[in-house]
Amino acid sequence: MKYKSTHRLSYLVLMLLSQLSHATDIFKWTGAQGRQHYSDIKHPAATELKLTQDYSYYPVQKVYDGDTVLLTDGRKIRLVGINTPEIEHPRQAAQAGGGAALQWLTQQLVNTRVRLEFDQQKKDKYKRHLAHLFTEQGLHLNLELVRLGYASTSIYPPNLKYVTALLAAEQAAEASHLGIWQYAEYTPKLTSELSSANKQGWQRIVGRVTGIKSTAKSRYLKLSDHFDVRIKNEHLQYFDQLQALKGKKIEARGWVNKYKNGFSMLVKHPGAIKVLE
Repeated sequence: MKYKSTHRLSYLVLMLLSQLSHATDIFKWTGAQGRQHYSDIKHPAATELKLTQDYSYYPVQKVYDGDTVLLTDGRKIRLVGINTPEIEHPRQAAQAGGGAALQWLTQQLVNTRVRLEFDQQKKDKYKRHLAHLFTEQGLHLNLELVRLGYASTSIYPPNLKYVTALLAAEQAAEASHLGIWQYAEYTPKLTSELSSANKQGWQRIVGRVTGIKSTAKSRYLKLSDHFDVRIKNEHLQYFDQLQALKGKKIEARGWVNKYKNGFSMLVKHPGAIKVLE
């Protein structure tokens, strides 16, 4: 493709660099036992990863909900790093804010195309492509959904690109009570309020860390006799001074799972834990 002038070419290059400047640096290193580690914090033995990006633009054929779209080339794209409430479908009742997120995203995609920025993992377990989406006008859709309160962050290492910007946008939206942060469904819930009847969907669970248990596969933050926060050992590298949380009142954000003696929440990044005192 030829451009009409060097001025036009310089402008496009500057626009591209300005978008990349907001990306979080990702570092990789090999631990003593041969395990690969990834982080947005540089390790002495780490090398910076150069992520391959696709700067072609693609039309969107369908918007499923606030965080999933279908391109005209047949690829189903899951917006990485975020989560929007569910919309109604045969096996799921609508969640507060799901329709608003769908409507906003649909409006942003009218008369435009998107480019994809991939992270470390190209697909999820459902075979959907994981990507940050940018419109032809330069709008970062993942970030805007969080900034406007239509989405919460959902950080899954090693996919850490833009994590700093996403978490900052979430904090600002929550402080301003935008979008989902104004609904009763998204207010914090004490561990004593959790039951099998109200564990569905994304939750904010509050409790005091009474103990920390280690197993061969995970570390557990005990918040009550029937609720704990689970961190897999492979993700401990992202959590600084985990022992310092003992005795602290925290809020954990994510999905609650039922087990025989109570409930547990799997957390993969410290962005999902907020220290309250």
